[in-house]
Amino acid sequence: MLVTGVARQLGGRFVRRIQRDPQVDRVIAVDAVAPEHHLGGADFIQADIRQPTIARVLAETNADTVVHLDVTGIALGSGSRVALKETNVIGTMQLLGACQKSPSVKRLVVKSSTNVYGSAPRDPAVFTETTSPKALPSGGFAKDAVEVEGYVRGFARRRPDVAVAVLRFANILGPTADSPLAQYFAMPVLPTVFGYDPRLQFVHEDDVIEVLRIASREPERGTLNSGTFNIAGDGVLLLSQCSRRLGRPTMPLLLPAVTWAGSLVRTLGVTDFSPEQIRLLTHGRVVATNQMRETLGYQPKFTTAETFEEFARVRGPGLLPPAALRRVVDRIAALPFAPFAGSGGARATSSTTTTTVTTTAEAT
Repeated sequence: MLVTGVARQLGGRFVRRIQRDPQVDRVIAVDAVAPEHHLGGADFIQADIRQPTIARVLAETNADTVVHLDVTGIALGSGSRVALKETNVIGTMQLLGACQKSPSVKRLVVKSSTNVYGSAPRDPAVFTETTSPKALPSGGFAKDAVEVEGYVRGFARRRPDVAVAVLRFANILGPTADSPLAQYFAMPVLPTVFGYDPRLQFVHEDDVIEVLRIASREPERGTLNSGTFNIAGDGVLLLSQCSRRLGRPTMPLLLPAVTWAGSLVRTLGVTDFSPEQIRLLTHGRVVATNQMRETLGYQPKFTTAETFEEFARVRGPGLLPPAALRRVVDRIAALPFAPFAGSGGARATSSTTTTTVTTTAEAT
């Protein structure tokens, strides 16, 4: 098995985990920079997937499975956005070209993102794997992911003998999560778009590792480890709920002001507050995960709420103690003329999606 993107924490964790799988004889770990973390007994090869040398690496190692994790929205170290896009798009093209020429490759797993659906005001309540976005992402990591998936589909047509799995992960959170959204939640005050309270989904790092492991191995009876799969924890959280659980106050701003603030914090290097992230924090995004359960055969161990709870615990308390904030919100909710008084905390559960959609704000 050959794994790309191992210099990142997620890639390193997957490499260490997959070595314990009895079906795996050897793991080849590849990245352009040497990882700072331990890779267990894996063989590390320093190679840039943007260069044709990746074809030689694949040919020499005779790998039968390729797990492509080097598709990401945040650069390593001081890397630029241009270099990141080249790795995501050009690197994927080079890797797929190498896989196409290699007769030993029988399985390809690609880490993608639910960002491919975009975030728009006319989006459906829940995206399935076959739902077309109302507006294609115009830039950033979301556009990279769309282009990567296009190249993967082309590869699958040219090599029908290779089992191809594309895993569209929701926002990944956990103790070691490193993403633009994790950086946003680490801010002492969270800028939000006035009048909007988007629904968000998360997937825990541990579930990410297990899904990658399942997709990269020979399928068990009754499962099919190929196709495109949405990967997310059960349920949703509103952005307001996230801020309360973190104990971080929000600063509602008009959309132009949020866009200006995003440019400012991006310039200062605080976080990559990109236009695509602003759209997510305006309109939200929820995906159905039926195929993950029914076809891939995986049940997440963490719900969206449990994932965020662990993330919040590791990050530490914000400016406002969550318990005290919860009591204040409870008192407001009990007032006869409170905005959401008497709502009863109603929930709507779709029988076709396994995703619980929260329709009113909760006190916690």
